[in-house]
Amino acid sequence: MRPLFTHLLGGAVLASACAGIFAAEHEAALRPFNLAPSADLHYTLKARQKGLALSGEAQVTWRAGEGKYSLVNETKAQMLGKILETRSEGTVDTYGIAPAQFVEKRFRKEATTATFDRGAKTLNFSAGKEAYPLLGGEQDRLSAQWQLAALARAQPEKFTPGSEWRLFVAGRKDAQPWSFKVVKREKIATGLGEVEAVLLSKAPPPGAKDQTVDLWLAPGHDWYPVQLRYSDEEGEFIEQTVDKINKK
Repeated sequence: MRPLFTHLLGGAVLASACAGIFAAEHEAALRPFNLAPSADLHYTLKARQKGLALSGEAQVTWRAGEGKYSLVNETKAQMLGKILETRSEGTVDTYGIAPAQFVEKRFRKEATTATFDRGAKTLNFSAGKEAYPLLGGEQDRLSAQWQLAALARAQPEKFTPGSEWRLFVAGRKDAQPWSFKVVKREKIATGLGEVEAVLLSKAPPPGAKDQTVDLWLAPGHDWYPVQLRYSDEEGEFIEQTVDKINKK
């Protein structure tokens, strides 16, 4: 099994040849959305990796306006320093957030780039040979949680337990369909105090050795992502919880 930090640290001719293969993996879905206000968010980080307890912090910079958006995430661990930097930027279209580029730089690794080529309507990767058609609504691992927040802000009454929200999400080398289900509303402890949040969970496909992704969105705080957790069946996890939100 790959370490959890690998998930947090989360050709026109080719596109034509692959279109028939990959088109069935995702579909374009037009849904109402309302982007969250620009803000800087700071999170505390805790994790368990190979039996070791780790701690650190993460800083997320979210900007949206004039038909564009940008996202920057920097994650630092004690004794190791910066272990991850991810950037997502692009435009806003009829589907919501529309990434143009997703860059991930992990600890002691070369940066990788996912390119959403809107002209050629293809999604390509610097670290992988896969190519996918862009149908509309595709996200990357950084923008996905903010797209969910935008969908929730537009239709809060639909984010009820049992509802399901599908996204097609790009990572470092390829892209996969992600299905988030609303689990429940609950109060969680944060640096802002006790916050009521909506918990969404992405379970791994049956038989897959992948991680569960849990995401908490806070209706009382503009539906910002206030907590994110990656976990596996062996008890290893990474969790980041907000302690400061500064709107811009």
